[in-house]
Amino acid sequence: MSFYQFKRSQFFKQSPEELWSFISNPHNLKEITPDHMGFIITSEDTSSEMYEGMIISYKVSPLLKIKTTWVTEITHIKNNSYFVDEQRISPYKLWHHEHILEPMDGGTMMIDIISYQPPFGFLGRIANRLIIQKKLNQIFEYRTTALERFFG
Repeated sequence: MSFYQFKRSQFFKQSPEELWSFISNPHNLKEITPDHMGFIITSEDTSSEMYEGMIISYKVSPLLKIKTTWVTEITHIKNNSYFVDEQRISPYKLWHHEHILEPMDGGTMMIDIISYQPPFGFLGRIANRLIIQKKLNQIFEYRTTALERFFG
């Protein structure tokens, strides 16, 4: 069984409260996801404010423009501090994403920790080394740039 973690952090001059209003709105995820991934929320009546137990379904093309369905549940929230989304349906055996806002002198450190397990055992380990790690880096490099545009 192969289990991996991906971590990324980014500093902002804004307060956790200012960042929270953006990152806790599921509709803003499209704004920080590369266009080539074709991200579309498919949930009906998705609230613009997250809550524990919220289910969000969407279509995304993480690889070769092949559309796949992802369903995540918001499992933990502490307003202005963190939230966790966990997969319920996705290509992964496990996907657990922590979004953390830590107040610091002069601003906030936003930290993402993704714990994941690819499918297909040995083939999943190879896919992680050759594809998945690179894709996660590309997605978060895009996200870093997009968030800098929004927050300066």
